[in-house]
Amino acid sequence: MKLLNLGILAHVDAGKTSLTERLLYAAGVIDEVGSVDHGNTQTDSLALERQRGITIKSAVVSFAIDDVTVNLIDTPGHPDFIAEVERALSVLDGAVLVISAVEGVQAQTRVLMRTLQRLRIPTLIFVNKIDRRGAQAAEVLKSIADRLSADVIAMGAATDLGSRGATFTPYGRDDAGFKGAMIELLAEHDDQLLATYVDNEEMLSYDALRARLAEQTRRAIVHPVYFGSAITGAGTEALIAGIRELLPAAEGEVEAPVSGSVFKVERGRAGEKIAFVRMFSGAIRTRDRLRFHSNRVDEGKEAKVTAISVFDGGSVLTKPEVTAGQIGKLWGLGDIQIGDAIGDNSKAVQSGHFAPPTLETVIAPAKPSDQGNLQVALSQLAEQDPLINLRQDDVRQETYVSLYGEVQKEVIQTTLANEFGLDVTFRETTTICIERLDGIGAAVEFNKVDPNPFLATVGLRVEPAPVNSGVSFRLEVELGSMPYAFIKAVEETVRETLRQGVYGWEIPDASVVMTHSGYSARQSHAHAVFDKSMSSTAGDFRNLTPLVLMTALQEAGTTVYEPMHRFRLEIPTDTVRGVLAALTRLRAIPQVPALGAETSVLEGEIPAAAVYQLEQQLPGLSRGEGVLESAFERYQPVTGPIPTRPRTDNDPLNRRDYLLHVLRRV
Repeated sequence: MKLLNLGILAHVDAGKTSLTERLLYAAGVIDEVGSVDHGNTQTDSLALERQRGITIKSAVVSFAIDDVTVNLIDTPGHPDFIAEVERALSVLDGAVLVISAVEGVQAQTRVLMRTLQRLRIPTLIFVNKIDRRGAQAAEVLKSIADRLSADVIAMGAATDLGSRGATFTPYGRDDAGFKGAMIELLAEHDDQLLATYVDNEEMLSYDALRARLAEQTRRAIVHPVYFGSAITGAGTEALIAGIRELLPAAEGEVEAPVSGSVFKVERGRAGEKIAFVRMFSGAIRTRDRLRFHSNRVDEGKEAKVTAISVFDGGSVLTKPEVTAGQIGKLWGLGDIQIGDAIGDNSKAVQSGHFAPPTLETVIAPAKPSDQGNLQVALSQLAEQDPLINLRQDDVRQETYVSLYGEVQKEVIQTTLANEFGLDVTFRETTTICIERLDGIGAAVEFNKVDPNPFLATVGLRVEPAPVNSGVSFRLEVELGSMPYAFIKAVEETVRETLRQGVYGWEIPDASVVMTHSGYSARQSHAHAVFDKSMSSTAGDFRNLTPLVLMTALQEAGTTVYEPMHRFRLEIPTDTVRGVLAALTRLRAIPQVPALGAETSVLEGEIPAAAVYQLEQQLPGLSRGEGVLESAFERYQPVTGPIPTRPRTDNDPLNRRDYLLHVLRRV
């Protein structure tokens, strides 16, 4: 049996969940097509998904096309949940990108298509809603070629657009125009085919061209386009045939070493952790002891699999094993996280396809007595989405949560209410900045030299590092100058301390060098047990390191950087002047406009903090016709007042001030 892990992606409201229902119905998995409006679809299981008619969490369902088992993954379309899309993309063999025949190519459609192309995921395009009033075919196809990819080809003709009788007729071997279009498209990427066409066009048979089309589609070079309606079923049979013919299904290597990737984690009814794993090779059986590795640390962990479920025939069935190519649910792996690799970690879910959140807000329980329960609930939600970071201020009893957008607030609020019985409120959303080092700084505190109260010597030098290089730690002292556990304690504390720099923001890129080390060897009074007041412990180094590092950081100096988004605006030409004025007020940096007779394009950069304001103002500025596309681009130095982040109880600068207070009293 061949296997194909297929993603359905689209901008919100393009109809991808409805298409999923139609595919399941055509495959005989369900007896009736569910409706997003009625809230009875297979893949939208969350209450808020059914209420709002949007997909929030990726869902998996399985069906068969002839001899191919398809694991279909329905992904979110709203940009606030782009991290959920990212994790789904990491396990796909192919994708169907859904576009509305009425609204056409949207901003989020372009973001998704660029990502699919960057990851080289074979992609078919399905233009949905041809039965809706205002549906267009030729115009949408031209927009796809202009805005998504020039390497597209219509696989048939749509007729009676805008009516319930709209149909899609696939092209066949008798359509000379289709054969010519295939030759023109395929020859762009196949010199041999071009040479054959020039020498003797008759040698290029229809079947040979279809085979070449399938080969280039599987290599993510070209993108066949289908038209239809998920509601009426028009065009879906042709799309199913295209999935079978053009996307890369393969038989899994069951006898090979185990290799899998965890792309989703959820909690069961009893609170147990459930890991969704895509198997690349090998097989996992119940009661196997699995070793899994994280991208974030080197050490692996091990646990026993207590139960396995596999997606099969539209259901989730309990099975004794999950094998190569399949997607399964594993129980018993209490420490597993999204992004962990099972066995060979070369294919683990890679983060970074999309930028991390650049917004944060304070979340608080309506009842102060629920603060502890809220921490537990948020920790479980963070397990399901590792890009949602939590930050606790124990002094103010405040919890900060990072976000992609305002819709996430509603999702978190509803989830906490429905699943945990917690009512919460949010404070106004703020922007997450970072700090970068201005220069080099160094500091040292010596063991048993006043006013250092700790039995430790720590010397550190901080140096600027290239952007996106991360934090590096190296030694200028001998590795054997003190126990390795003490050196490890310094390194771990350095990384923890850099999460909140001089102004409270994270310092993501820095080179830290340990220049001095020293400790008091294990000793005790005569005839007594070990006395930690006379001997160094890891705690001495963990307490002293923030003091030394923050002194070095203040000597080096830091600059606060704010996130900038690259934007692209399509607006009516007669509204350009007003939009430019609004962009100036929002501190945007627009480029020279590309003016057209009716529609113009504005591109440039805008502070992330102003994106939401622009989204709110754009309909009024453009008579409701403006289309905004934005994505994180870079960080730039803050101009004007320097924003500081509220400091937490564990903030290294607070700890430094406290330690200095202690030292002054010694």
